[in-house]
Order: sequence, then C-alpha cells, then structure tokens
Amino acid sequence: MRHARRRVVRRGTQLAAVGGLLLGGAMVTTAMASETPGGAAVPFSSAAEAGDTGSALVARLGTARTAGSWIGADGKPVVAVTDRQAAAAVERAGAEPRMVSHSMNELKAATAALRAAPRVAGTAWAVDYRTNRVTVEADSTVSAADWSDLSRVAARIGGFVQMHRSQGTFSPRLNGAQPILSTGGRCSAGFNVTNGQTDFILTAGHCGPANTVWFDDNQGDRQLGTTINTQFPGNDFSLIQYASGKAGDNADVVAIGNGQGVRITGAADPTVGQKVFRSGSTSGLHDGTVTALNATVNYPEGTVTGLIQTNVCAEPGDSGGPLFSEGIALGVTSGGSGDCTAGGVTFFQPVTRAMAALNVRLAGTAGNGAAGQAAPAAPSAAATHSAIAPNAASPGASAPVGSAGGTGLVARLTDTRNVGPGLLVIGGSLVALVAARYFRAEQDRKAYQRYYSATWG
Repeated sequence: MRHARRRVVRRGTQLAAVGGLLLGGAMVTTAMASETPGGAAVPFSSAAEAGDTGSALVARLGTARTAGSWIGADGKPVVAVTDRQAAAAVERAGAEPRMVSHSMNELKAATAALRAAPRVAGTAWAVDYRTNRVTVEADSTVSAADWSDLSRVAARIGGFVQMHRSQGTFSPRLNGAQPILSTGGRCSAGFNVTNGQTDFILTAGHCGPANTVWFDDNQGDRQLGTTINTQFPGNDFSLIQYASGKAGDNADVVAIGNGQGVRITGAADPTVGQKVFRSGSTSGLHDGTVTALNATVNYPEGTVTGLIQTNVCAEPGDSGGPLFSEGIALGVTSGGSGDCTAGGVTFFQPVTRAMAALNVRLAGTAGNGAAGQAAPAAPSAAATHSAIAPNAASPGASAPVGSAGGTGLVARLTDTRNVGPGLLVIGGSLVALVAARYFRAEQDRKAYQRYYSATWG
C-alpha cells in the first residue's frame, strides 16, 4: 500500500512538472509576442502600407487636389479630393475618397485672411475637413461691432467661411489631472518627459512663467520642481524640471481618477474624427472626438496657433491635463469654452510639436524614437489610434497611480508584461521533474540492495 501511494505521488509530480513546462513555455511565447517593437508607428497601418495612409495620400497628391483627411465611422481613412483622378488614386490605395469644392490651398488662404484681420479676443477658427469649410467661433465677450466687422471679412473670403456664436468665453483652463500648485495658482501635470539625463513635466505654457516653483501639496511643504522653459502665447506648452531630477516609478502613467491611470506607450498626431480622452482634476475623465486641426484661438492673453480642436468638455481647473487615446499621448489641455454640463469646445497643444521644440521624449516608455522627432514611435501598429474605429477606442491599458513598488529583480521577474513569470514556472517545473526522477532512482536503488541482500543471505 505504501509503495502504491508513493507511485501515485511520484506520477502526479511528474505530470504537474510537465504541465508546468508547457504553461511556462506558453507564457514566455505570449510575453515575447507582445513586446514593443523598435520600429516607428505607422498611421492607418491597419488599412494598408504606409504609402496608402490618409495623410500620406494628401502629401502625395498635393494640397491643390486634396482638402485633408479624417477617420470614418468604420475606422477607414477618408480623403477629401477635388478631381476624379485624385479620387481614383485614393480608392486604389484602399481609402475612401470624398469629392469637395474647395482645396486645402483655398481653405488655408481663408485662415490667412482671418489672421491678417484686426485681432478680436474671444474668437477662434479652424478648417473643418468633413464639411469642407472654415468655421469661425465667437464667444459671449465679442461685441456686436467686432462681430459685424469679422462677418464682413468672412463674406469677402467666400461662402465656405461660416460664422458661429458660442456660449461662455474662450479662456485657458487652469489646473489638471494630477494637481501641481504654485503661488500663481493650480495647474496639471500633463505627461512626464525626459532628455535622457533629467525628467520633466510637460504641461500648458499659460500655467506660469519661467522660474515658477511648483509643489504637490497645498501647504507648500513638498517642492515638485521649477519651470525652466515656457512658450505662451504663440504656442501653449512649458517644461517643469523635477526637483529630484527624476519622475520616479510609473512615469509613463497618467491619472484618470479613483487611484487609477492609463499607461502611455507612445506619442502621435491625432486625426479628425478620432475618439479621444481627456483627464483633469476638476471634471475627471471625459471623451469626445477631434473636430479640427491647426486651430487658431484668440485668448485675451494672446493668440495661439496650431491647436487640436475637440468637443471633449473641460472646465476651469483642467488646464495642462493630458489628451490621449489607446495609450497614445496626443496633447495637453490649452483652453476652451463651456463646461461638462452643457458641453463646449476645447483646444489642445499637440504633444509631438512641443516635444520637438523642447528636444525631449516621453519618459518611461520603450521605443520612443530620438528626442525631437515629430512623432515618436508607438508600441505597435495595432495599438495606434488609426487602427481602431473612432467609436471603439479606449483610453489605454489601465495601471495604478503612484509608486510601483520595488523595481529590483523580483519585481521584474513577476511583472506579467515580460518573460519573468514564464521563466519562473519553467524553472520550478524542471526542479520538480528532476527531483521526482532522483527520488525514483534512489528508491529503485534501495529496493535492489534489499533484494540482492536477501537473495545472497
């Protein structure tokens, strides 16, 4: 009976060890398959080759024959074209053509004429690719006389310039996702960036001038860092150098509330029609879509150009907060109008442009390309915003906010994102298999000795 139990235990141990080897091998294979490649992200890479993307088609066909591109409801790139030959080229590339009346050259000439007119605070304009128009917004602070003057400018340009009045006022949205405080007010930590030696916070430029000292508590006991570079107006971004020089653990995570965050894996320029997410300390996490690019906003403090325009709501206290989608950094909150009850218009400083100007890259992410690149690499083609239908997008992979704990050997081996756990399972299985074989051999040897002794005795 005792020998039978031993055989059962031994056989069970051997089967468990073999199962562990198979499981560990599968874990290692899965981890290696999901590792971040070193190549650059390709917009619309799910639709076709890089040369067949919407933006590449616009560049190839030229601004005299096209009028921008955007993402359709099915996630397929749509390109506005002005002639049938261009439409045929778009179709051959696997994208959807849309015939329009005005080329990008005409639309840009219209925005240039608006920019040349006398500046009116409280106005904004952008090219709406999908309607093939230039939309001009004026908030409640614009007087009737200024509205009349601007309307006459629009009428001289042409009927494709549309005027709209909006509620509220266009103003910078101070504060943000993870609050940072100074004597001048409260702002938001947008994204952690680095130049390779020192870590910084990328946030909005209107948050404070150079040499502003920031804290992460209301009492001013814990100094966070100091603003070393700021651009506003014109652009709207600034760089805060950490007092310790390092961002610490989870530098690639942005907060979305309730102690949770989204892991940022790369940066890119957004596309019109793309679903995006914005996080801020006042209003929390909200989503919407990109409605226009290269928007111009005339804040009371000055004019900012080249902004991303969205219909994501924001409120005073959300400025500098991160704009992202599928874990890809897109922008930092600049300003807007309205609120998260009635809705409104929100503008964002593109991250890629800010990082190129500051010669930094995202901190804590792998495969991000060299500092100063226009679009650092995203983790993979499948994870880019352009590979996902707008209404199917998500913020990105969830992660806890705050310290990640130890970063030593044990922490790395137990991290499910790498091959460590699989190797541990394989190692344990091998030990169990060898031990089972050893004990069996030892028992067989002792049994043989007993039998030999009894026979010769």
